[in-house]
Amino acid sequence: MTASRSRTPGLSCLTAFEAVARLGSVTDAASELDLTQSAVSRQIQRLETQLGTSLFERDRKRLRLTQPGRHYASEIRAGLAQISAATIALQANPDGGILNLAILPSFGTHWLAPRLPDFLRNHPGITLHMSTRTVPFDFTAAPGEAAFHAAIHRGQNDWPGTNALKLWDEQILAVASAQLLQSGKAQSLPRLQLETRPQAWAQWSTDQGWAEHRQPVMVVDQFGTMLRAALAGLGVALMPDYLVAQELENGTLVQLPDTKPTSTGAYYLVWPEKGGENPTLVAFRDWLSSQPAPVPIAISAM
Repeated sequence: MTASRSRTPGLSCLTAFEAVARLGSVTDAASELDLTQSAVSRQIQRLETQLGTSLFERDRKRLRLTQPGRHYASEIRAGLAQISAATIALQANPDGGILNLAILPSFGTHWLAPRLPDFLRNHPGITLHMSTRTVPFDFTAAPGEAAFHAAIHRGQNDWPGTNALKLWDEQILAVASAQLLQSGKAQSLPRLQLETRPQAWAQWSTDQGWAEHRQPVMVVDQFGTMLRAALAGLGVALMPDYLVAQELENGTLVQLPDTKPTSTGAYYLVWPEKGGENPTLVAFRDWLSSQPAPVPIAISAM
């Protein structure tokens, strides 16, 4: 249901409130907004009257946000950032829209980016803003930033307050350089670990029936770095199969003998429950659902 206009504060009041809340000063806010101090003070008073609550505690010339004021400022700041982003997008691309998307670095580089020309060719009016995230996404906007419309992440689809489209199950392989494999028994080789998956080796070892859980010799923050380390012979890496397909085919990496692929999660496109009807998101979601998952590669163990 559309909110009554009489219950929605004016944009000028909200802009004045956000500036004072952020700067902590009516004088500074007035300077930023190119208004008089009295004009800013009237906007704040009008907003407090309309809301029926005090947003600031007044101590002489200092202003401090009340508890309701702090919460309201956070919500308003995100809304104003979204309005600003929408305005910029319309001015830059009046025939389309913008999609703010959080992606996993390796997924974006190795799988998504090569396929995006097809999406952009079929949706020439859409501008993609992509940001890499290696930790679980957050759909709330930081001050001065527009919120993500969606994120591509890996997990179990257990994120509260969201809807999701499953892309495919991730298949993990233990891989190493052929030279490293020749240097010792597979279970005694040094191990490489991804920072965001501290339990990966323990889970993988359990799936393989290995009792020994060795500590990693190197911890990295991205699969790309771990891939380079594995190629250099620094250790065994647990890698998604689609990220090492080329290396396995040309023999620069090999799968550990007598081991099997494992899966502890899947890739998903995830979006807030209340944001699923965004036209740019709908277009991207429909396109993404039509893309085939990577084909598992038949690998011969050494």
